[in-house]
Amino acid sequence: MRLVNLNNRFGIAVEDGIVDVAEASGGRFGPDPLGVLSQWHEFREWAASAELGAGKPWTAQDLGSPVPNPRQVFAIGLNYRAHAAEAETAAPELPAVFTKFPASIAGPDITVTLPPEGNVDWEVELVVVIGAAARHVAPEDAWKYVAGFTVGQDISERKRQLVGPVAQFSLGKSYEGFSPMGPYLVTLDEVADPADLALSCTINGEEVQSGRTSQMIFDVPALIAHLSSVLTLHPGDVIFTGTPSGVGIARNPPRFIAAGDVLESSVEGLGTIRQRFKQA
Repeated sequence: MRLVNLNNRFGIAVEDGIVDVAEASGGRFGPDPLGVLSQWHEFREWAASAELGAGKPWTAQDLGSPVPNPRQVFAIGLNYRAHAAEAETAAPELPAVFTKFPASIAGPDITVTLPPEGNVDWEVELVVVIGAAARHVAPEDAWKYVAGFTVGQDISERKRQLVGPVAQFSLGKSYEGFSPMGPYLVTLDEVADPADLALSCTINGEEVQSGRTSQMIFDVPALIAHLSSVLTLHPGDVIFTGTPSGVGIARNPPRFIAAGDVLESSVEGLGTIRQRFKQA
């Protein structure tokens, strides 16, 4: 199943368009994506046998983030060995966790205003969406708590991120529009191998990142187990799982996003998101 946020209403993608969940369910489920995720197992049972009918037409510009208002947004740093190496950092022994503030969440096809600091970088990522409250979850049980996947970009302003004496990861990665996600929330049954998906990123058509999620240091079950050992994961929480090598700051000379650039990020089987950039 492929779910979208169409004009702030949760919908199911069908062959000819989008079916509105609230309308198709006769109000059993509301239009709010987070509300549906809070009833995830009940929703899945309903959707498995529901007569959905014809869909409404849509364009990418109509879509918001499939999870527009997550309670918690987790991000994992240096979760690919090649990315840790290009950052001249040892591979972490435990997941390196930070947050992206929810105000930075955006839809899959948007224009982003570049902040005055400059040095805006790209990081394509697989994003995990939680579908059930999770606490002290064993890795072997972790997939039971996953609603699905979406494509994400951990856009980063490196000057603010790395300013001392204490790095400001969360602020540097939370400007408006710096956490685009979409176009779909794809359930695990739609994904050939959830543990091994290709992901890539291009700027103006030039490939700048390419990798596979099987190259993660800490896979999705390990991340869920680690986070849930500290706190409760709630339905609709999202986890940006890390980026492969190829980021701009690690290049010689460093390369950053400029006004007029078009950034496209893809994950195998999940789709592509697109951001255009402009000056303030």
